[in-house]
Amino acid sequence: MRLLLLSNSTAPGRGYLDHAREEIGALLDGVRRLVFVPYALADRDGYTAQVAKALEPLGIEVTGAHTAADPAGLIGGAEAVFVGGGNSFRLLKALHEHGLVRAIRDRVVAGVPYIGSSAGTNMACPTLRTTNDMPIVQPPSFEALGLLPFQINPHYLDPRPDLGHMGETRAERLEQFLEENDVPVVGLREGTWLRRDADRLTLGGIAAGAVLFQRGAAPAELGPGADLSALLDERPRFDSPA
Repeated sequence: MRLLLLSNSTAPGRGYLDHAREEIGALLDGVRRLVFVPYALADRDGYTAQVAKALEPLGIEVTGAHTAADPAGLIGGAEAVFVGGGNSFRLLKALHEHGLVRAIRDRVVAGVPYIGSSAGTNMACPTLRTTNDMPIVQPPSFEALGLLPFQINPHYLDPRPDLGHMGETRAERLEQFLEENDVPVVGLREGTWLRRDADRLTLGGIAAGAVLFQRGAAPAELGPGADLSALLDERPRFDSPA
């Protein structure tokens, strides 16, 4: 499988996808037509147009999955698939409703490049359980694409004691996840991404890097270039209390 999983699609002071344009271009080398899955936002036409404009300099033609009478059939002939960010619950509900969970999974397993940003990155995991989003709709299942055997938390935020916030930090919420599920979680800070090429998995992006959460271990800092291929051998155990 060839995956590019972005924490975010827009970096401060830069245009849409600009911060990852070189990495996207490398992944999509030779691709001329891409299917974009815009279901995480309500304005699907506008979202697809934004992606088309961003990828136009790469010579890539973009078609929105929502424009097809048979979205699963469109995915079945895609040269590449890009699942955009927004609300993860709305996105996953639509994927199930349109038969796209299996369609995307089958196409990507066959070798077609997959790009995810934010909610689209969440979809590459086995389940929705480590999203940050509000459940504005109810999917029939939390089962996602399962392109990886571990979880990701995009937009990972470090604790900020100086803000005086008395609620749970992101780290505390992920530790609670690990109390009920024996599954590693990679917290991707803004400006970072995971790149999978077959059996190799690496961390890319800015120097801020990421954080690896695992049951029974202290959170581990990860820097750009970190080799995380060992995570591809994980066997996730959900609903497995410590």
